[in-house]
Parts: sequence; structure tokens; C-alpha cells
Amino acid sequence: MGGVGKTQIAAEYAHRFADSYDIVWWITAELPSLIGSQFAALADALGLSDLTASIDVTRKAILASLQEHDRWLLVFDNAENPEDLSGWLPGGRGHVLITSRTHGWSDVAVQVEVGVLARKESVAILQSRVPGLVESDADRAAEALGDLALAVAQAAEYMAGTGMSAIEYVDLLARRAAEILDKGRPSSYPLTLAAVTHLAVEFLRGKDPAAALVAEISAFLASEPVPAQWFPFTPNLPSPLAERTTDPLAWRAVLALIGRHALARIDLRGIQFHRLTQAIIRGQLSPEEVMAMREHAEAILVTGYPGDPDGPSSWPGWANLLPHLIALDPAESGNAKLRTLACHAATYLVGRGDVPAGRSFAMRLYDHWRSRLGGDDVHTLWIQSVLGYSAREMGRYEEARELDEDNLTRSRRVLGEDRIGTLNAATNLASDLDYLGEFRAARALHEDTLARKRRVLGDDHPNTLSSANNLAISLHSLGETQAARELYETTLDSRRRVLGFDHPKTLISAHNLATLLNELGDYSSAADLLEDTVTRRRSALGDDHPDTLASQQNLALAYEHAGRNSEALLLREEILIVRERVVGSNHTATINAKIHLAVAYEKVGRYSEMIALLEQVYATCRLVLGSQHPDTLNIEQMLAVAHAEMRKGTLRFIRRRAKDN
Repeated sequence: MGGVGKTQIAAEYAHRFADSYDIVWWITAELPSLIGSQFAALADALGLSDLTASIDVTRKAILASLQEHDRWLLVFDNAENPEDLSGWLPGGRGHVLITSRTHGWSDVAVQVEVGVLARKESVAILQSRVPGLVESDADRAAEALGDLALAVAQAAEYMAGTGMSAIEYVDLLARRAAEILDKGRPSSYPLTLAAVTHLAVEFLRGKDPAAALVAEISAFLASEPVPAQWFPFTPNLPSPLAERTTDPLAWRAVLALIGRHALARIDLRGIQFHRLTQAIIRGQLSPEEVMAMREHAEAILVTGYPGDPDGPSSWPGWANLLPHLIALDPAESGNAKLRTLACHAATYLVGRGDVPAGRSFAMRLYDHWRSRLGGDDVHTLWIQSVLGYSAREMGRYEEARELDEDNLTRSRRVLGEDRIGTLNAATNLASDLDYLGEFRAARALHEDTLARKRRVLGDDHPNTLSSANNLAISLHSLGETQAARELYETTLDSRRRVLGFDHPKTLISAHNLATLLNELGDYSSAADLLEDTVTRRRSALGDDHPDTLASQQNLALAYEHAGRNSEALLLREEILIVRERVVGSNHTATINAKIHLAVAYEKVGRYSEMIALLEQVYATCRLVLGSQHPDTLNIEQMLAVAHAEMRKGTLRFIRRRAKDN
């Protein structure tokens, strides 16, 4: 695209390898009508000129001359189309270098795409041209500039010429990009980035207003690929874009025009604009146009709804959509459909295992919506429930309880007892009570909620099945194992039938049933079910997801109970590797994984490895918790016992060797 430095790369190549050529000639190819006169100048330099000869005769003479030599380089700079160079490209053993902002050159030449600068290059340019600029500030500026070569050069020129700090420049870039990117033009470039972008958009407006509208709408989305299929399914797009999206060929022609003039990258992933291009386009719109284009961008995003955020099959779609949703800032949006999309997105983040990101996103939405819309607004209540979900997943059960109690009270008052939002709030609070050990209160609330959901939603509704699963957990916790087992089994069967075998909710039911089977001593059945659950969770959720690790831990326990200690050991080692990679060596989950692995080593007689691991845990606990903390003292006691077992094991080994001899 414009401003990445294609011309500068070509010039640098010609300069650096000048000794390899006898002839180097630069042709500005942006206007095809001027190529002939530049060839005539080349003919004069080669001594081939005939003032009376036509351009065609001159062209043929030059091409014939070049074919007889092999040390020449022709540079066609900023060519628009391959057709424009037809007849001007010589054969022979010399070299031709073409720079272009357009695609479609594969029949003419080998294409080499020029992207943005590497970050270290951007930082080096800024520091070399702005006296006193420290690396951290240069890095911050380069990040804001998206490492676009022309923008980096302009920023360096402007900061050096005005004495402006990088922090101030980045701040102005965020608020007034179109203005500041029209300043600081380097002498080696004919136009500023703002001017280049403005000319490209104006050209699109004249050539095809639908293409210009795509650029203006996309300017309010993120600088990530926008799936091209979102546009044709979006209602009420402005004319003439609406008409062009109804015809697949006409729509692809619009995209091709945008790509040909390098305002955006067009590929199988969609339409991708550089962040500075977007900022410049936004800055050139009137307030009325800003409002209209943003509304269309919101509508396009709502159209792109990927599906159930709890279903892994929709997760790639959510990953694509989320950057654009954040760019539109649903915390400040007046679009109710966009707020609904944001609630689903927060649920997706927590559900896929990225709980901190989901919590942060939900917290921002909750704070803004509660202030702007009030605590009783339906979207405020919805995102509050997601916030409680994230707190529960992070083990902050008291915090979850406070959020969910308030949510249930408000939902009952605002929505009524039997509305789905109220029933979900009751389910969430009952789950908090389970985690807090208040099993009887949890059971009562689960039973009431399940009865209401069965009446309102039906027995097989996914929300009803969630309540059935949660009631089984309460029964399990209260020691009513037979009732719990029956409910676990019927819920698992229903979820497999309604949601499918690989849905995360189905796998929760399978995991819960296997846990109970373990406790009942049916280790073989528990292991069989957990092996299947681990395989499915790895496929659906990934190796690092907390639910996958939980099933692996229970499977290792089932193996140990069944005397399959070698298999348990291998699984414990896998779990530790993932824990250390995901949460670090000092996290409680990692420490627990090390303790379990140490016990697994003990079961197979690998005492030295057991002791080495316990010594690591002991050192970590002393550092993190202190030497007198109960957990540290427990590890110290385990270590003492391990040393004693080690000595016993050695004595047994010596006696066995003596007997064998």
C-alpha cells in the first residue's frame, strides 16, 4: 500500500548494486502516457535517438539494443496495471524492477509483497532522526504508527523539527491523525501519508462511490481482516453500496478496486486497512458522516454474529469479531444490538478459558452501563452476570456471590420470577453457594430454578439441562450419591442428544459423572469415561483449557486408584508442563501439580525425583508464603518423610542385591 517504501527500496537496490550494471534507468510509470517520452530520453542517453523517429520506432530500437546486452536495469516505478507496460518490457538477460500498489502482476513478474517495517527498524529510524529519543518512547511511537515507513519518516521529521515529544505526538495521533499525518513530509517522498490517502479515497469516490463507502465504513472497525461476507448480509447499507452487495460479481469488483489502489489488503481472510489509513479517513469525514458510517459499521458487526459463544465451533468467528467490537467500543454505544453482541463476546472470553481478558472486558462494560443506563437495565444485568461468572471461574466465590445476589434481586424486580434472565441469575447464585459449601441452600435454589425452567423452557432446553447438572452437583456434595448419579446420567444423555457429544456443557456432565464414579470406587468406568472426556476436551477446548486439565487430573486419580501408576505418572508430568507454561512456576495450581507428581513418583519408587520435586516446592513455598506458613510446614514434613522412604528404599535395594548374589 501507499507509504510502505516501495520506491525507496527500488532506489536503494539501484544504488547498492550500481556496479553490477552498465545502464540503470528510472521510469515513472504512474501515467502511461509519459512512459514514451522517458524512453526517448533513454534512447538519447544510449546514442540511439533520432529526433524525427516516432515513439514506436524509438521503443523498438531501445528494446533491440537491450536484448544484446546483459548489464542493465530498468525500474518502472508506481505502475498501475500490467497492460500499461505492455510493449515496454525488454527481453534479454538484464533486469526489470517494477513497483506497484496493485495486484495482478503474476503473469508478468515474480511478485514480492512489501509490508510494514520490522519494529526494530522503525525504532532505529526514529532514534537516528530525533535527537535524545529513548528506545521506549520510540517503540511507543512506532506502535501507534503501525510501523508504516512513510508515517515513521514523517513522525521523525515532525518531532525533530518541532521539538515535540513522542508522548505528545502519539496523543495527537490518536485525536487528530488526519492533521498531524499531513505534516513532516520527508524530502524523499512527494506527498504526505494524509495526502496519499485523501487522493486514493477521492479517486474511489469518482470511480466507484460504493468502494469509497466500504473504506469509510471500515475506518470505524479494527485494523484486522473484516470478512467480506459480512457486507452482503447487512441490511440498510447506503446506496450505491447496497445495490453492489446483492450481486457477487459486482461486490467482488468493488473489493478489487479497493485492493488495486492499495487502500487495503484484500485476500481470503477479508478486507484489512492499516490503522493510520483508517484514522485519516475518519478525520476527513463530517460529524454527520461519522455518525452514519459508525452506525453502518455497527450493523455490519451485528450481522457477523458467529453463534453460540459456548460452542467451540463458533470460537474462530468470535476471535475474528472481537477486535472490531472493541474498536467500536460497545461501552459507549447506543445500539442495543451491539450491547447484546458485547455480552455474548464477554461470555465467549470466559468460556474459552481467557478469564482475565473476559473479566476486564465485562468490568468496563458493567461500569459504563451501570453509570449510563442504570443498574436495572437489561444489558447491565446481563453483563453483571458475566462478571459473576468470571469471578467464580477465578475462585473469587464471595465476590461472585455478592454480584449474583444483587443481580437476582434486581432481575426478580425488573423482569419477574420466570423470565430467562432471572432464572439464569438464580442458577448463578446457587452455583456460588455450592462453591462456598452452603449445599442445602444451593440445593433448594437449584430445585426451584429447575422446576421453573422445565415449566417455562421445557425439559430439553440447554438452560434447563444446566440447572439439572447443577442440582446433581448439590446432591453429590450432600452425599446423596445415588440420586446424584441418576441425575448426572440422565443429564449427560440429554446433553449428548441435544448439544452433541463434543459440546463443552456435555463434557461437563461427563466429567461430573466420572468424578462421582471415582468416589464410588468404580475406577474402571471412571477411567473409561474420563479418557473419552480428555480426548474430546483437548479437541474442543485445547490442551491448556482449565476444563481439560481438570479432566486430566481426575483421570490420573482414577489410574492411581486402579493401580495404573505408570499411566498416572505420565499424565501428571503432562499436567505440570502445561501448568508451568500457562500460569508459571509459583502459581498455586503449579505447586499442587508438583505435589501430585511427587506422590506419583513415590508410587513407582522413583524417590530421588520425588525428593527433587518436593525440594523445589518447599523452596517456592518458603519464598512465596514464608517459612512458617502451614502449607510450607506441610511440605517440609512431606520432604522429611520422603527422605526416610528414600533411605528405606536404598536398604531394600541393597538387601535384594545381596540375596541375588
